[in-house]
Amino acid sequence: MRGSVPSSATSSPPFRRRVPRSLVLALAGAAALLVAGCQKKETAEAKLPVVVQVATTEVTDYAPKTSLTGVIAARTLNNLAFRVGGRVAERLVEVGQHVDKDTVLALLDPQEQESDLRSAQADLDAANASLTQAKAAFERQKALLAQGFTTRRDYDAAEQAAKVAQGSVDAAQSALANAKENLTFTELRAGAPGVVTARAVEAGQVVQAAQTVFTVAEDGDRDAVFNVQETLVVSTVPDPAVTIALVSDPKVTATGRVREISPAVDPASGSIRVKVAIPETPAALPLGAAVVGTVSARAQKGIVLPWQALTSQDGKPAVWLLDPASKAVTVTPIGILAYESGIIVVDKGLEAGQQVVTAGGQLLSPGEVVEVAEAKP
Repeated sequence: MRGSVPSSATSSPPFRRRVPRSLVLALAGAAALLVAGCQKKETAEAKLPVVVQVATTEVTDYAPKTSLTGVIAARTLNNLAFRVGGRVAERLVEVGQHVDKDTVLALLDPQEQESDLRSAQADLDAANASLTQAKAAFERQKALLAQGFTTRRDYDAAEQAAKVAQGSVDAAQSALANAKENLTFTELRAGAPGVVTARAVEAGQVVQAAQTVFTVAEDGDRDAVFNVQETLVVSTVPDPAVTIALVSDPKVTATGRVREISPAVDPASGSIRVKVAIPETPAALPLGAAVVGTVSARAQKGIVLPWQALTSQDGKPAVWLLDPASKAVTVTPIGILAYESGIIVVDKGLEAGQQVVTAGGQLLSPGEVVEVAEAKP
Protein backbone atom coordinates (compact mmCIF):
# COMPACT_ATOMS: atom_id res chain seq x y z
CA MET A 1 0.00 0.00 0.00
CA ARG A 2 1.33 3.44 -0.96
CA GLY A 3 2.59 5.68 1.76
CA SER A 4 2.67 2.96 4.37
CA VAL A 5 5.48 2.59 6.95
CA PRO A 6 7.08 -0.75 7.53
CA SER A 7 5.84 -2.42 10.67
CA SER A 8 9.32 -2.90 11.96
CA ALA A 9 9.91 0.88 11.98
CA THR A 10 6.80 1.57 14.02
CA SER A 11 7.38 -1.09 16.73
CA SER A 12 11.15 -0.50 17.51
CA PRO A 13 11.95 2.01 20.44
CA PRO A 14 14.21 5.02 19.85
CA PHE A 15 18.00 4.52 20.34
CA ARG A 16 19.38 5.27 24.02
CA ARG A 17 23.09 5.21 25.14
CA ARG A 18 23.81 3.09 28.23
CA VAL A 19 25.66 4.80 31.27
CA PRO A 20 28.29 2.59 33.00
CA ARG A 21 27.34 1.45 36.51
CA SER A 22 30.77 2.34 37.98
CA LEU A 23 30.31 5.96 36.98
CA VAL A 24 26.97 6.07 38.77
CA LEU A 25 28.53 4.74 41.98
CA ALA A 26 31.37 7.25 41.83
CA LEU A 27 28.99 10.16 41.43
CA ALA A 28 26.92 8.92 44.37
CA GLY A 29 29.99 8.67 46.62
CA ALA A 30 31.13 12.18 45.70
CA ALA A 31 27.70 13.53 46.52
CA ALA A 32 27.78 11.79 49.93
CA LEU A 33 31.21 13.26 50.78
CA LEU A 34 30.00 16.73 49.78
CA VAL A 35 26.97 16.41 52.05
CA ALA A 36 29.11 15.15 54.99
CA GLY A 37 31.56 18.01 54.62
CA CYS A 38 28.76 20.52 54.68
CA GLN A 39 27.38 18.93 57.86
CA LYS A 40 30.78 19.11 59.65
CA LYS A 41 31.15 22.73 58.66
CA GLU A 42 27.72 23.53 59.97
CA THR A 43 28.51 21.65 63.24
CA ALA A 44 31.79 23.52 63.73
CA GLU A 45 30.07 26.81 63.07
CA ALA A 46 27.38 25.92 65.62
CA LYS A 47 29.85 24.84 68.46
CA LEU A 48 28.96 26.48 71.79
CA PRO A 49 31.56 28.08 74.12
CA VAL A 50 32.70 26.22 77.26
CA VAL A 51 30.63 27.09 80.33
CA VAL A 52 32.72 27.72 83.43
CA GLN A 53 32.24 28.90 86.99
CA VAL A 54 34.41 31.65 88.41
CA ALA A 55 35.20 33.12 91.83
CA THR A 56 36.51 36.59 92.65
CA THR A 57 39.72 36.49 94.66
CA GLU A 58 39.84 38.02 98.12
CA VAL A 59 42.84 38.34 100.43
CA THR A 60 42.10 37.05 103.93
CA ASP A 61 43.96 36.18 107.13
CA TYR A 62 44.60 32.47 106.97
CA ALA A 63 45.32 30.77 110.30
CA PRO A 64 45.58 27.01 109.80
CA LYS A 65 44.53 24.73 112.62
CA THR A 66 46.73 21.89 113.74
CA SER A 67 45.41 18.84 115.58
CA LEU A 68 47.57 16.35 117.46
CA THR A 69 46.84 13.32 119.60
CA GLY A 70 48.02 13.24 123.21
CA VAL A 71 47.16 11.74 126.57
CA ILE A 72 45.81 13.03 129.87
CA ALA A 73 48.47 13.00 132.59
CA ALA A 74 48.59 14.08 136.21
CA ARG A 75 49.92 17.52 137.07
CA THR A 76 51.89 16.02 139.99
CA LEU A 77 53.30 12.49 140.22
CA ASN A 78 54.60 11.28 143.58
CA ASN A 79 57.20 8.51 143.63
CA LEU A 80 56.73 6.93 147.06
CA ALA A 81 59.44 4.90 148.79
CA PHE A 82 60.22 3.51 152.23
CA ARG A 83 62.68 5.58 154.25
CA VAL A 84 64.20 2.43 155.67
CA GLY A 85 65.20 -0.82 154.03
CA GLY A 86 63.73 -4.23 154.67
CA ARG A 87 61.53 -7.04 153.41
CA VAL A 88 58.05 -6.14 152.14
CA ALA A 89 55.60 -7.93 154.37
CA GLU A 90 52.37 -6.85 152.67
CA ARG A 91 51.17 -4.81 149.69
CA LEU A 92 47.74 -3.30 150.32
CA VAL A 93 46.80 -1.45 147.09
CA GLU A 94 46.63 -2.15 143.35
CA VAL A 95 47.43 -0.06 140.30
CA GLY A 96 44.47 2.14 139.33
CA GLN A 97 43.10 2.24 142.88
CA HIS A 98 42.21 5.62 144.36
CA VAL A 99 43.73 6.30 147.77
CA ASP A 100 43.21 9.02 150.35
CA LYS A 101 45.85 10.89 152.30
CA ASP A 102 47.66 8.73 154.90
CA THR A 103 46.29 5.52 153.41
CA VAL A 104 48.71 2.65 154.17
CA LEU A 105 50.02 1.31 150.84
CA ALA A 106 52.54 -1.33 151.99
CA LEU A 107 54.20 -2.70 155.11
CA LEU A 108 57.77 -3.79 155.87
CA ASP A 109 58.69 -6.57 158.25
CA PRO A 110 59.35 -4.50 161.45
CA GLN A 111 61.58 -7.04 163.19
CA GLU A 112 64.80 -5.10 162.64
CA GLN A 113 63.28 -1.76 163.64
CA GLU A 114 61.69 -3.28 166.76
CA SER A 115 65.09 -4.70 167.76
CA ASP A 116 66.67 -1.28 167.28
CA LEU A 117 63.92 0.22 169.42
CA ARG A 118 64.55 -2.21 172.28
CA SER A 119 68.28 -1.56 172.09
CA ALA A 120 67.75 2.20 172.18
CA GLN A 121 65.45 1.84 175.17
CA ALA A 122 68.07 -0.23 177.00
CA ASP A 123 70.76 2.37 176.25
CA LEU A 124 68.51 5.06 177.63
CA ASP A 125 67.87 3.10 180.82
CA ALA A 126 71.60 2.60 181.29
CA ALA A 127 72.29 6.27 180.67
CA ASN A 128 69.66 7.27 183.21
CA ALA A 129 71.22 4.98 185.82
CA SER A 130 74.65 6.47 185.19
CA LEU A 131 73.19 9.94 185.42
CA THR A 132 71.57 9.16 188.77
CA GLN A 133 74.84 7.88 190.17
CA ALA A 134 76.82 10.82 188.78
CA LYS A 135 74.37 13.31 190.25
CA ALA A 136 74.56 11.65 193.66
CA ALA A 137 78.36 11.75 193.60
CA PHE A 138 78.30 15.38 192.60
CA GLU A 139 75.89 16.28 195.43
CA ARG A 140 78.20 14.58 197.97
CA GLN A 141 81.23 16.45 196.64
CA LYS A 142 79.27 19.64 196.80
CA ALA A 143 78.38 19.07 200.46
CA LEU A 144 81.90 18.03 201.41
CA LEU A 145 83.40 21.05 199.68
CA ALA A 146 81.14 23.31 201.72
CA GLN A 147 82.43 21.63 204.90
CA GLY A 148 86.05 21.68 203.73
CA PHE A 149 86.43 17.89 203.64
CA THR A 150 87.19 17.54 199.90
CA THR A 151 89.33 19.21 197.27
CA ARG A 152 88.27 21.48 194.51
CA ARG A 153 89.62 19.00 191.99
CA ASP A 154 87.39 16.18 193.20
CA TYR A 155 84.43 18.53 193.14
CA ASP A 156 85.15 19.56 189.52
CA ALA A 157 85.58 15.92 188.49
CA ALA A 158 82.22 14.98 190.00
CA GLU A 159 80.55 17.93 188.27
CA GLN A 160 82.11 16.93 184.95
CA ALA A 161 80.96 13.34 185.37
CA ALA A 162 77.41 14.49 186.01
CA LYS A 163 77.43 16.60 182.86
CA VAL A 164 78.80 13.71 180.81
CA ALA A 165 76.11 11.43 182.18
CA GLN A 166 73.45 13.99 181.28
CA GLY A 167 74.83 14.15 177.73
CA SER A 168 74.68 10.38 177.47
CA VAL A 169 71.04 10.46 178.55
CA ASP A 170 70.24 13.12 175.91
CA ALA A 171 71.95 11.02 173.22
CA ALA A 172 70.11 7.90 174.30
CA GLN A 173 66.79 9.76 174.22
CA SER A 174 67.53 10.97 170.70
CA ALA A 175 68.45 7.46 169.58
CA LEU A 176 65.23 6.14 171.08
CA ALA A 177 63.20 8.77 169.23
CA ASN A 178 64.91 7.82 165.97
CA ALA A 179 64.21 4.16 166.61
CA LYS A 180 60.54 4.89 167.22
CA GLU A 181 60.39 6.97 164.06
CA ASN A 182 62.11 4.26 162.03
CA LEU A 183 59.50 1.83 163.26
CA THR A 184 56.78 4.08 161.78
CA PHE A 185 58.70 4.12 158.50
CA THR A 186 57.84 0.45 158.04
CA GLU A 187 54.42 1.74 156.95
CA LEU A 188 54.31 3.43 153.54
CA ARG A 189 51.50 5.98 153.46
CA ALA A 190 50.09 8.19 150.70
CA GLY A 191 51.10 11.80 151.11
CA ALA A 192 48.08 13.14 149.20
CA PRO A 193 44.88 11.74 147.69
CA GLY A 194 45.30 10.34 144.21
CA VAL A 195 45.39 7.33 141.94
CA VAL A 196 48.06 4.63 142.05
CA THR A 197 49.59 4.58 138.56
CA ALA A 198 52.53 2.20 139.07
CA ARG A 199 54.05 -0.23 141.56
CA ALA A 200 57.54 -1.70 141.58
CA VAL A 201 57.55 -4.31 144.35
CA GLU A 202 55.69 -7.37 145.54
CA ALA A 203 55.28 -8.93 148.97
CA GLY A 204 58.42 -10.74 150.07
CA GLN A 205 60.78 -8.55 148.06
CA VAL A 206 63.65 -6.82 149.85
CA VAL A 207 63.84 -3.09 149.14
CA GLN A 208 66.40 -0.45 149.92
CA ALA A 209 65.70 2.90 151.51
CA ALA A 210 64.48 5.47 148.92
CA GLN A 211 63.75 2.77 146.32
CA THR A 212 60.52 3.69 144.48
CA VAL A 213 57.68 1.38 145.47
CA PHE A 214 54.54 3.17 144.20
CA THR A 215 53.76 6.11 141.92
CA VAL A 216 50.66 8.10 142.80
CA ALA A 217 49.06 10.72 140.57
CA GLU A 218 47.66 13.40 142.84
CA ASP A 219 44.07 14.53 142.46
CA GLY A 220 43.43 17.95 140.96
CA ASP A 221 43.87 19.61 137.58
CA ARG A 222 45.30 17.45 134.82
CA ASP A 223 47.64 18.07 131.91
CA ALA A 224 47.32 17.02 128.28
CA VAL A 225 50.74 15.92 127.06
CA PHE A 226 51.67 16.10 123.35
CA ASN A 227 54.77 15.33 121.31
CA VAL A 228 54.95 18.26 118.88
CA GLN A 229 57.13 18.78 115.85
CA GLU A 230 59.63 21.60 116.36
CA THR A 231 58.41 23.62 113.35
CA LEU A 232 54.86 23.64 114.73
CA VAL A 233 56.07 25.03 118.03
CA VAL A 234 57.83 27.90 116.22
CA SER A 235 54.85 28.74 113.98
CA THR A 236 52.29 28.79 116.80
CA VAL A 237 51.28 32.05 118.44
CA PRO A 238 52.53 32.60 122.02
CA ASP A 239 50.27 31.27 124.78
CA PRO A 240 47.63 29.80 122.45
CA ALA A 241 44.28 28.47 123.59
CA VAL A 242 44.17 24.70 123.01
CA THR A 243 40.88 22.90 122.50
CA ILE A 244 40.96 19.41 124.03
CA ALA A 245 38.50 16.73 122.84
CA LEU A 246 38.22 13.14 124.04
CA VAL A 247 38.96 10.68 121.21
CA SER A 248 36.35 8.16 122.35
CA ASP A 249 33.69 10.86 122.77
CA PRO A 250 34.40 14.14 120.89
CA LYS A 251 31.50 15.78 122.72
CA VAL A 252 33.65 15.88 125.86
CA THR A 253 35.78 18.99 125.43
CA ALA A 254 37.84 21.39 127.50
CA THR A 255 40.04 24.42 126.90
CA GLY A 256 43.62 24.55 128.12
CA ARG A 257 46.74 26.68 128.01
CA VAL A 258 50.32 25.69 127.31
CA ARG A 259 51.98 25.27 130.71
CA GLU A 260 55.35 23.81 129.82
CA ILE A 261 57.44 23.37 126.67
CA SER A 262 60.44 21.09 126.87
CA PRO A 263 63.67 23.02 126.14
CA ALA A 264 65.24 20.05 124.35
CA VAL A 265 64.24 17.90 121.38
CA ASP A 266 63.68 14.23 122.13
CA PRO A 267 66.47 12.45 120.19
CA ALA A 268 64.35 9.33 119.73
CA SER A 269 61.26 10.95 118.18
CA GLY A 270 62.66 14.32 117.07
CA SER A 271 59.74 16.07 118.78
CA ILE A 272 59.25 18.45 121.67
CA ARG A 273 57.08 17.54 124.65
CA VAL A 274 54.39 20.12 125.37
CA LYS A 275 52.18 20.09 128.46
CA VAL A 276 48.80 21.82 128.31
CA ALA A 277 47.16 22.70 131.63
CA ILE A 278 43.43 21.96 131.82
CA PRO A 279 41.84 24.02 134.61
CA GLU A 280 38.92 22.32 136.32
CA THR A 281 39.50 19.12 134.36
CA PRO A 282 36.17 17.38 133.58
CA ALA A 283 35.66 14.04 135.28
CA ALA A 284 35.14 12.52 131.81
CA LEU A 285 38.85 13.08 131.06
CA PRO A 286 40.49 10.36 133.19
CA LEU A 287 44.19 9.69 133.48
CA GLY A 288 45.64 8.06 130.38
CA ALA A 289 42.71 8.99 128.15
CA ALA A 290 43.57 9.71 124.50
CA VAL A 291 42.66 13.25 123.46
CA VAL A 292 42.99 15.48 120.40
CA GLY A 293 44.39 18.97 120.89
CA THR A 294 43.63 21.65 118.30
CA VAL A 295 45.44 24.98 118.07
CA SER A 296 45.59 27.78 115.49
CA ALA A 297 48.89 28.84 113.95
CA ARG A 298 50.01 32.39 113.20
CA ALA A 299 47.70 34.17 110.73
CA GLN A 300 49.12 34.81 107.23
CA LYS A 301 47.75 36.68 104.23
CA GLY A 302 46.41 34.42 101.50
CA ILE A 303 43.65 33.75 98.96
CA VAL A 304 41.45 30.74 99.62
CA LEU A 305 40.20 28.86 96.52
CA PRO A 306 38.43 25.53 96.02
CA TRP A 307 40.80 22.75 95.02
CA GLN A 308 38.98 22.40 91.66
CA ALA A 309 40.55 25.70 90.57
CA LEU A 310 44.04 24.18 90.61
CA THR A 311 45.68 23.23 87.32
CA SER A 312 49.26 22.80 86.16
CA GLN A 313 51.67 24.68 83.90
CA ASP A 314 55.06 23.13 83.16
CA GLY A 315 54.61 20.89 86.16
CA LYS A 316 53.95 23.80 88.53
CA PRO A 317 50.70 24.91 90.22
CA ALA A 318 48.58 27.34 88.19
CA VAL A 319 45.01 28.62 87.77
CA TRP A 320 42.89 29.90 84.90
CA LEU A 321 42.20 33.65 84.98
CA LEU A 322 39.21 35.16 83.20
CA ASP A 323 39.31 38.55 81.47
CA PRO A 324 35.91 40.09 82.34
CA ALA A 325 35.88 42.21 79.14
CA SER A 326 36.82 39.65 76.48
CA LYS A 327 35.72 36.50 78.37
CA ALA A 328 39.02 34.94 77.34
CA VAL A 329 41.05 32.80 79.73
CA THR A 330 44.76 32.65 80.44
CA VAL A 331 46.77 30.30 82.64
CA THR A 332 48.76 31.90 85.50
CA PRO A 333 51.34 30.21 87.78
CA ILE A 334 50.75 30.55 91.52
CA GLY A 335 52.45 29.84 94.84
CA ILE A 336 50.69 27.56 97.33
CA LEU A 337 50.80 28.48 101.01
CA ALA A 338 48.85 25.46 102.22
CA TYR A 339 46.78 22.52 101.05
CA GLU A 340 43.68 21.85 103.13
CA SER A 341 40.72 19.53 102.79
CA GLY A 342 38.76 20.84 99.80
CA ILE A 343 40.70 24.11 99.48
CA ILE A 344 44.06 25.59 98.55
CA VAL A 345 45.59 28.75 99.98
CA VAL A 346 47.47 30.91 97.47
CA ASP A 347 50.09 33.42 98.60
CA LYS A 348 51.77 34.28 95.26
CA GLY A 349 50.63 35.00 91.71
CA LEU A 350 47.18 36.42 92.42
CA GLU A 351 45.74 39.74 93.53
CA ALA A 352 42.44 40.72 95.08
CA GLY A 353 39.57 41.26 92.65
CA GLN A 354 40.68 38.82 89.93
CA GLN A 355 38.33 36.19 88.53
CA VAL A 356 39.55 32.61 88.76
CA VAL A 357 37.92 29.67 87.00
CA THR A 358 36.78 27.22 89.66
CA ALA A 359 34.92 24.67 87.48
CA GLY A 360 35.37 23.61 83.88
CA GLY A 361 39.09 24.41 83.67
CA GLN A 362 39.98 20.93 82.39
CA LEU A 363 38.29 21.79 79.05
CA LEU A 364 40.10 25.09 78.43
CA SER A 365 42.99 26.21 76.29
CA PRO A 366 44.87 29.56 76.45
CA GLY A 367 42.96 32.42 74.83
CA GLU A 368 39.69 30.52 74.59
CA VAL A 369 36.49 32.52 75.00
CA VAL A 370 34.16 31.03 77.59
CA GLU A 371 30.72 31.59 79.01
CA VAL A 372 30.33 32.21 82.74
CA ALA A 373 27.59 30.26 84.47
CA GLU A 374 25.39 32.09 86.90
CA ALA A 375 26.25 31.55 90.53
CA LYS A 376 23.96 29.24 92.41
CA PRO A 377 21.91 30.96 95.12
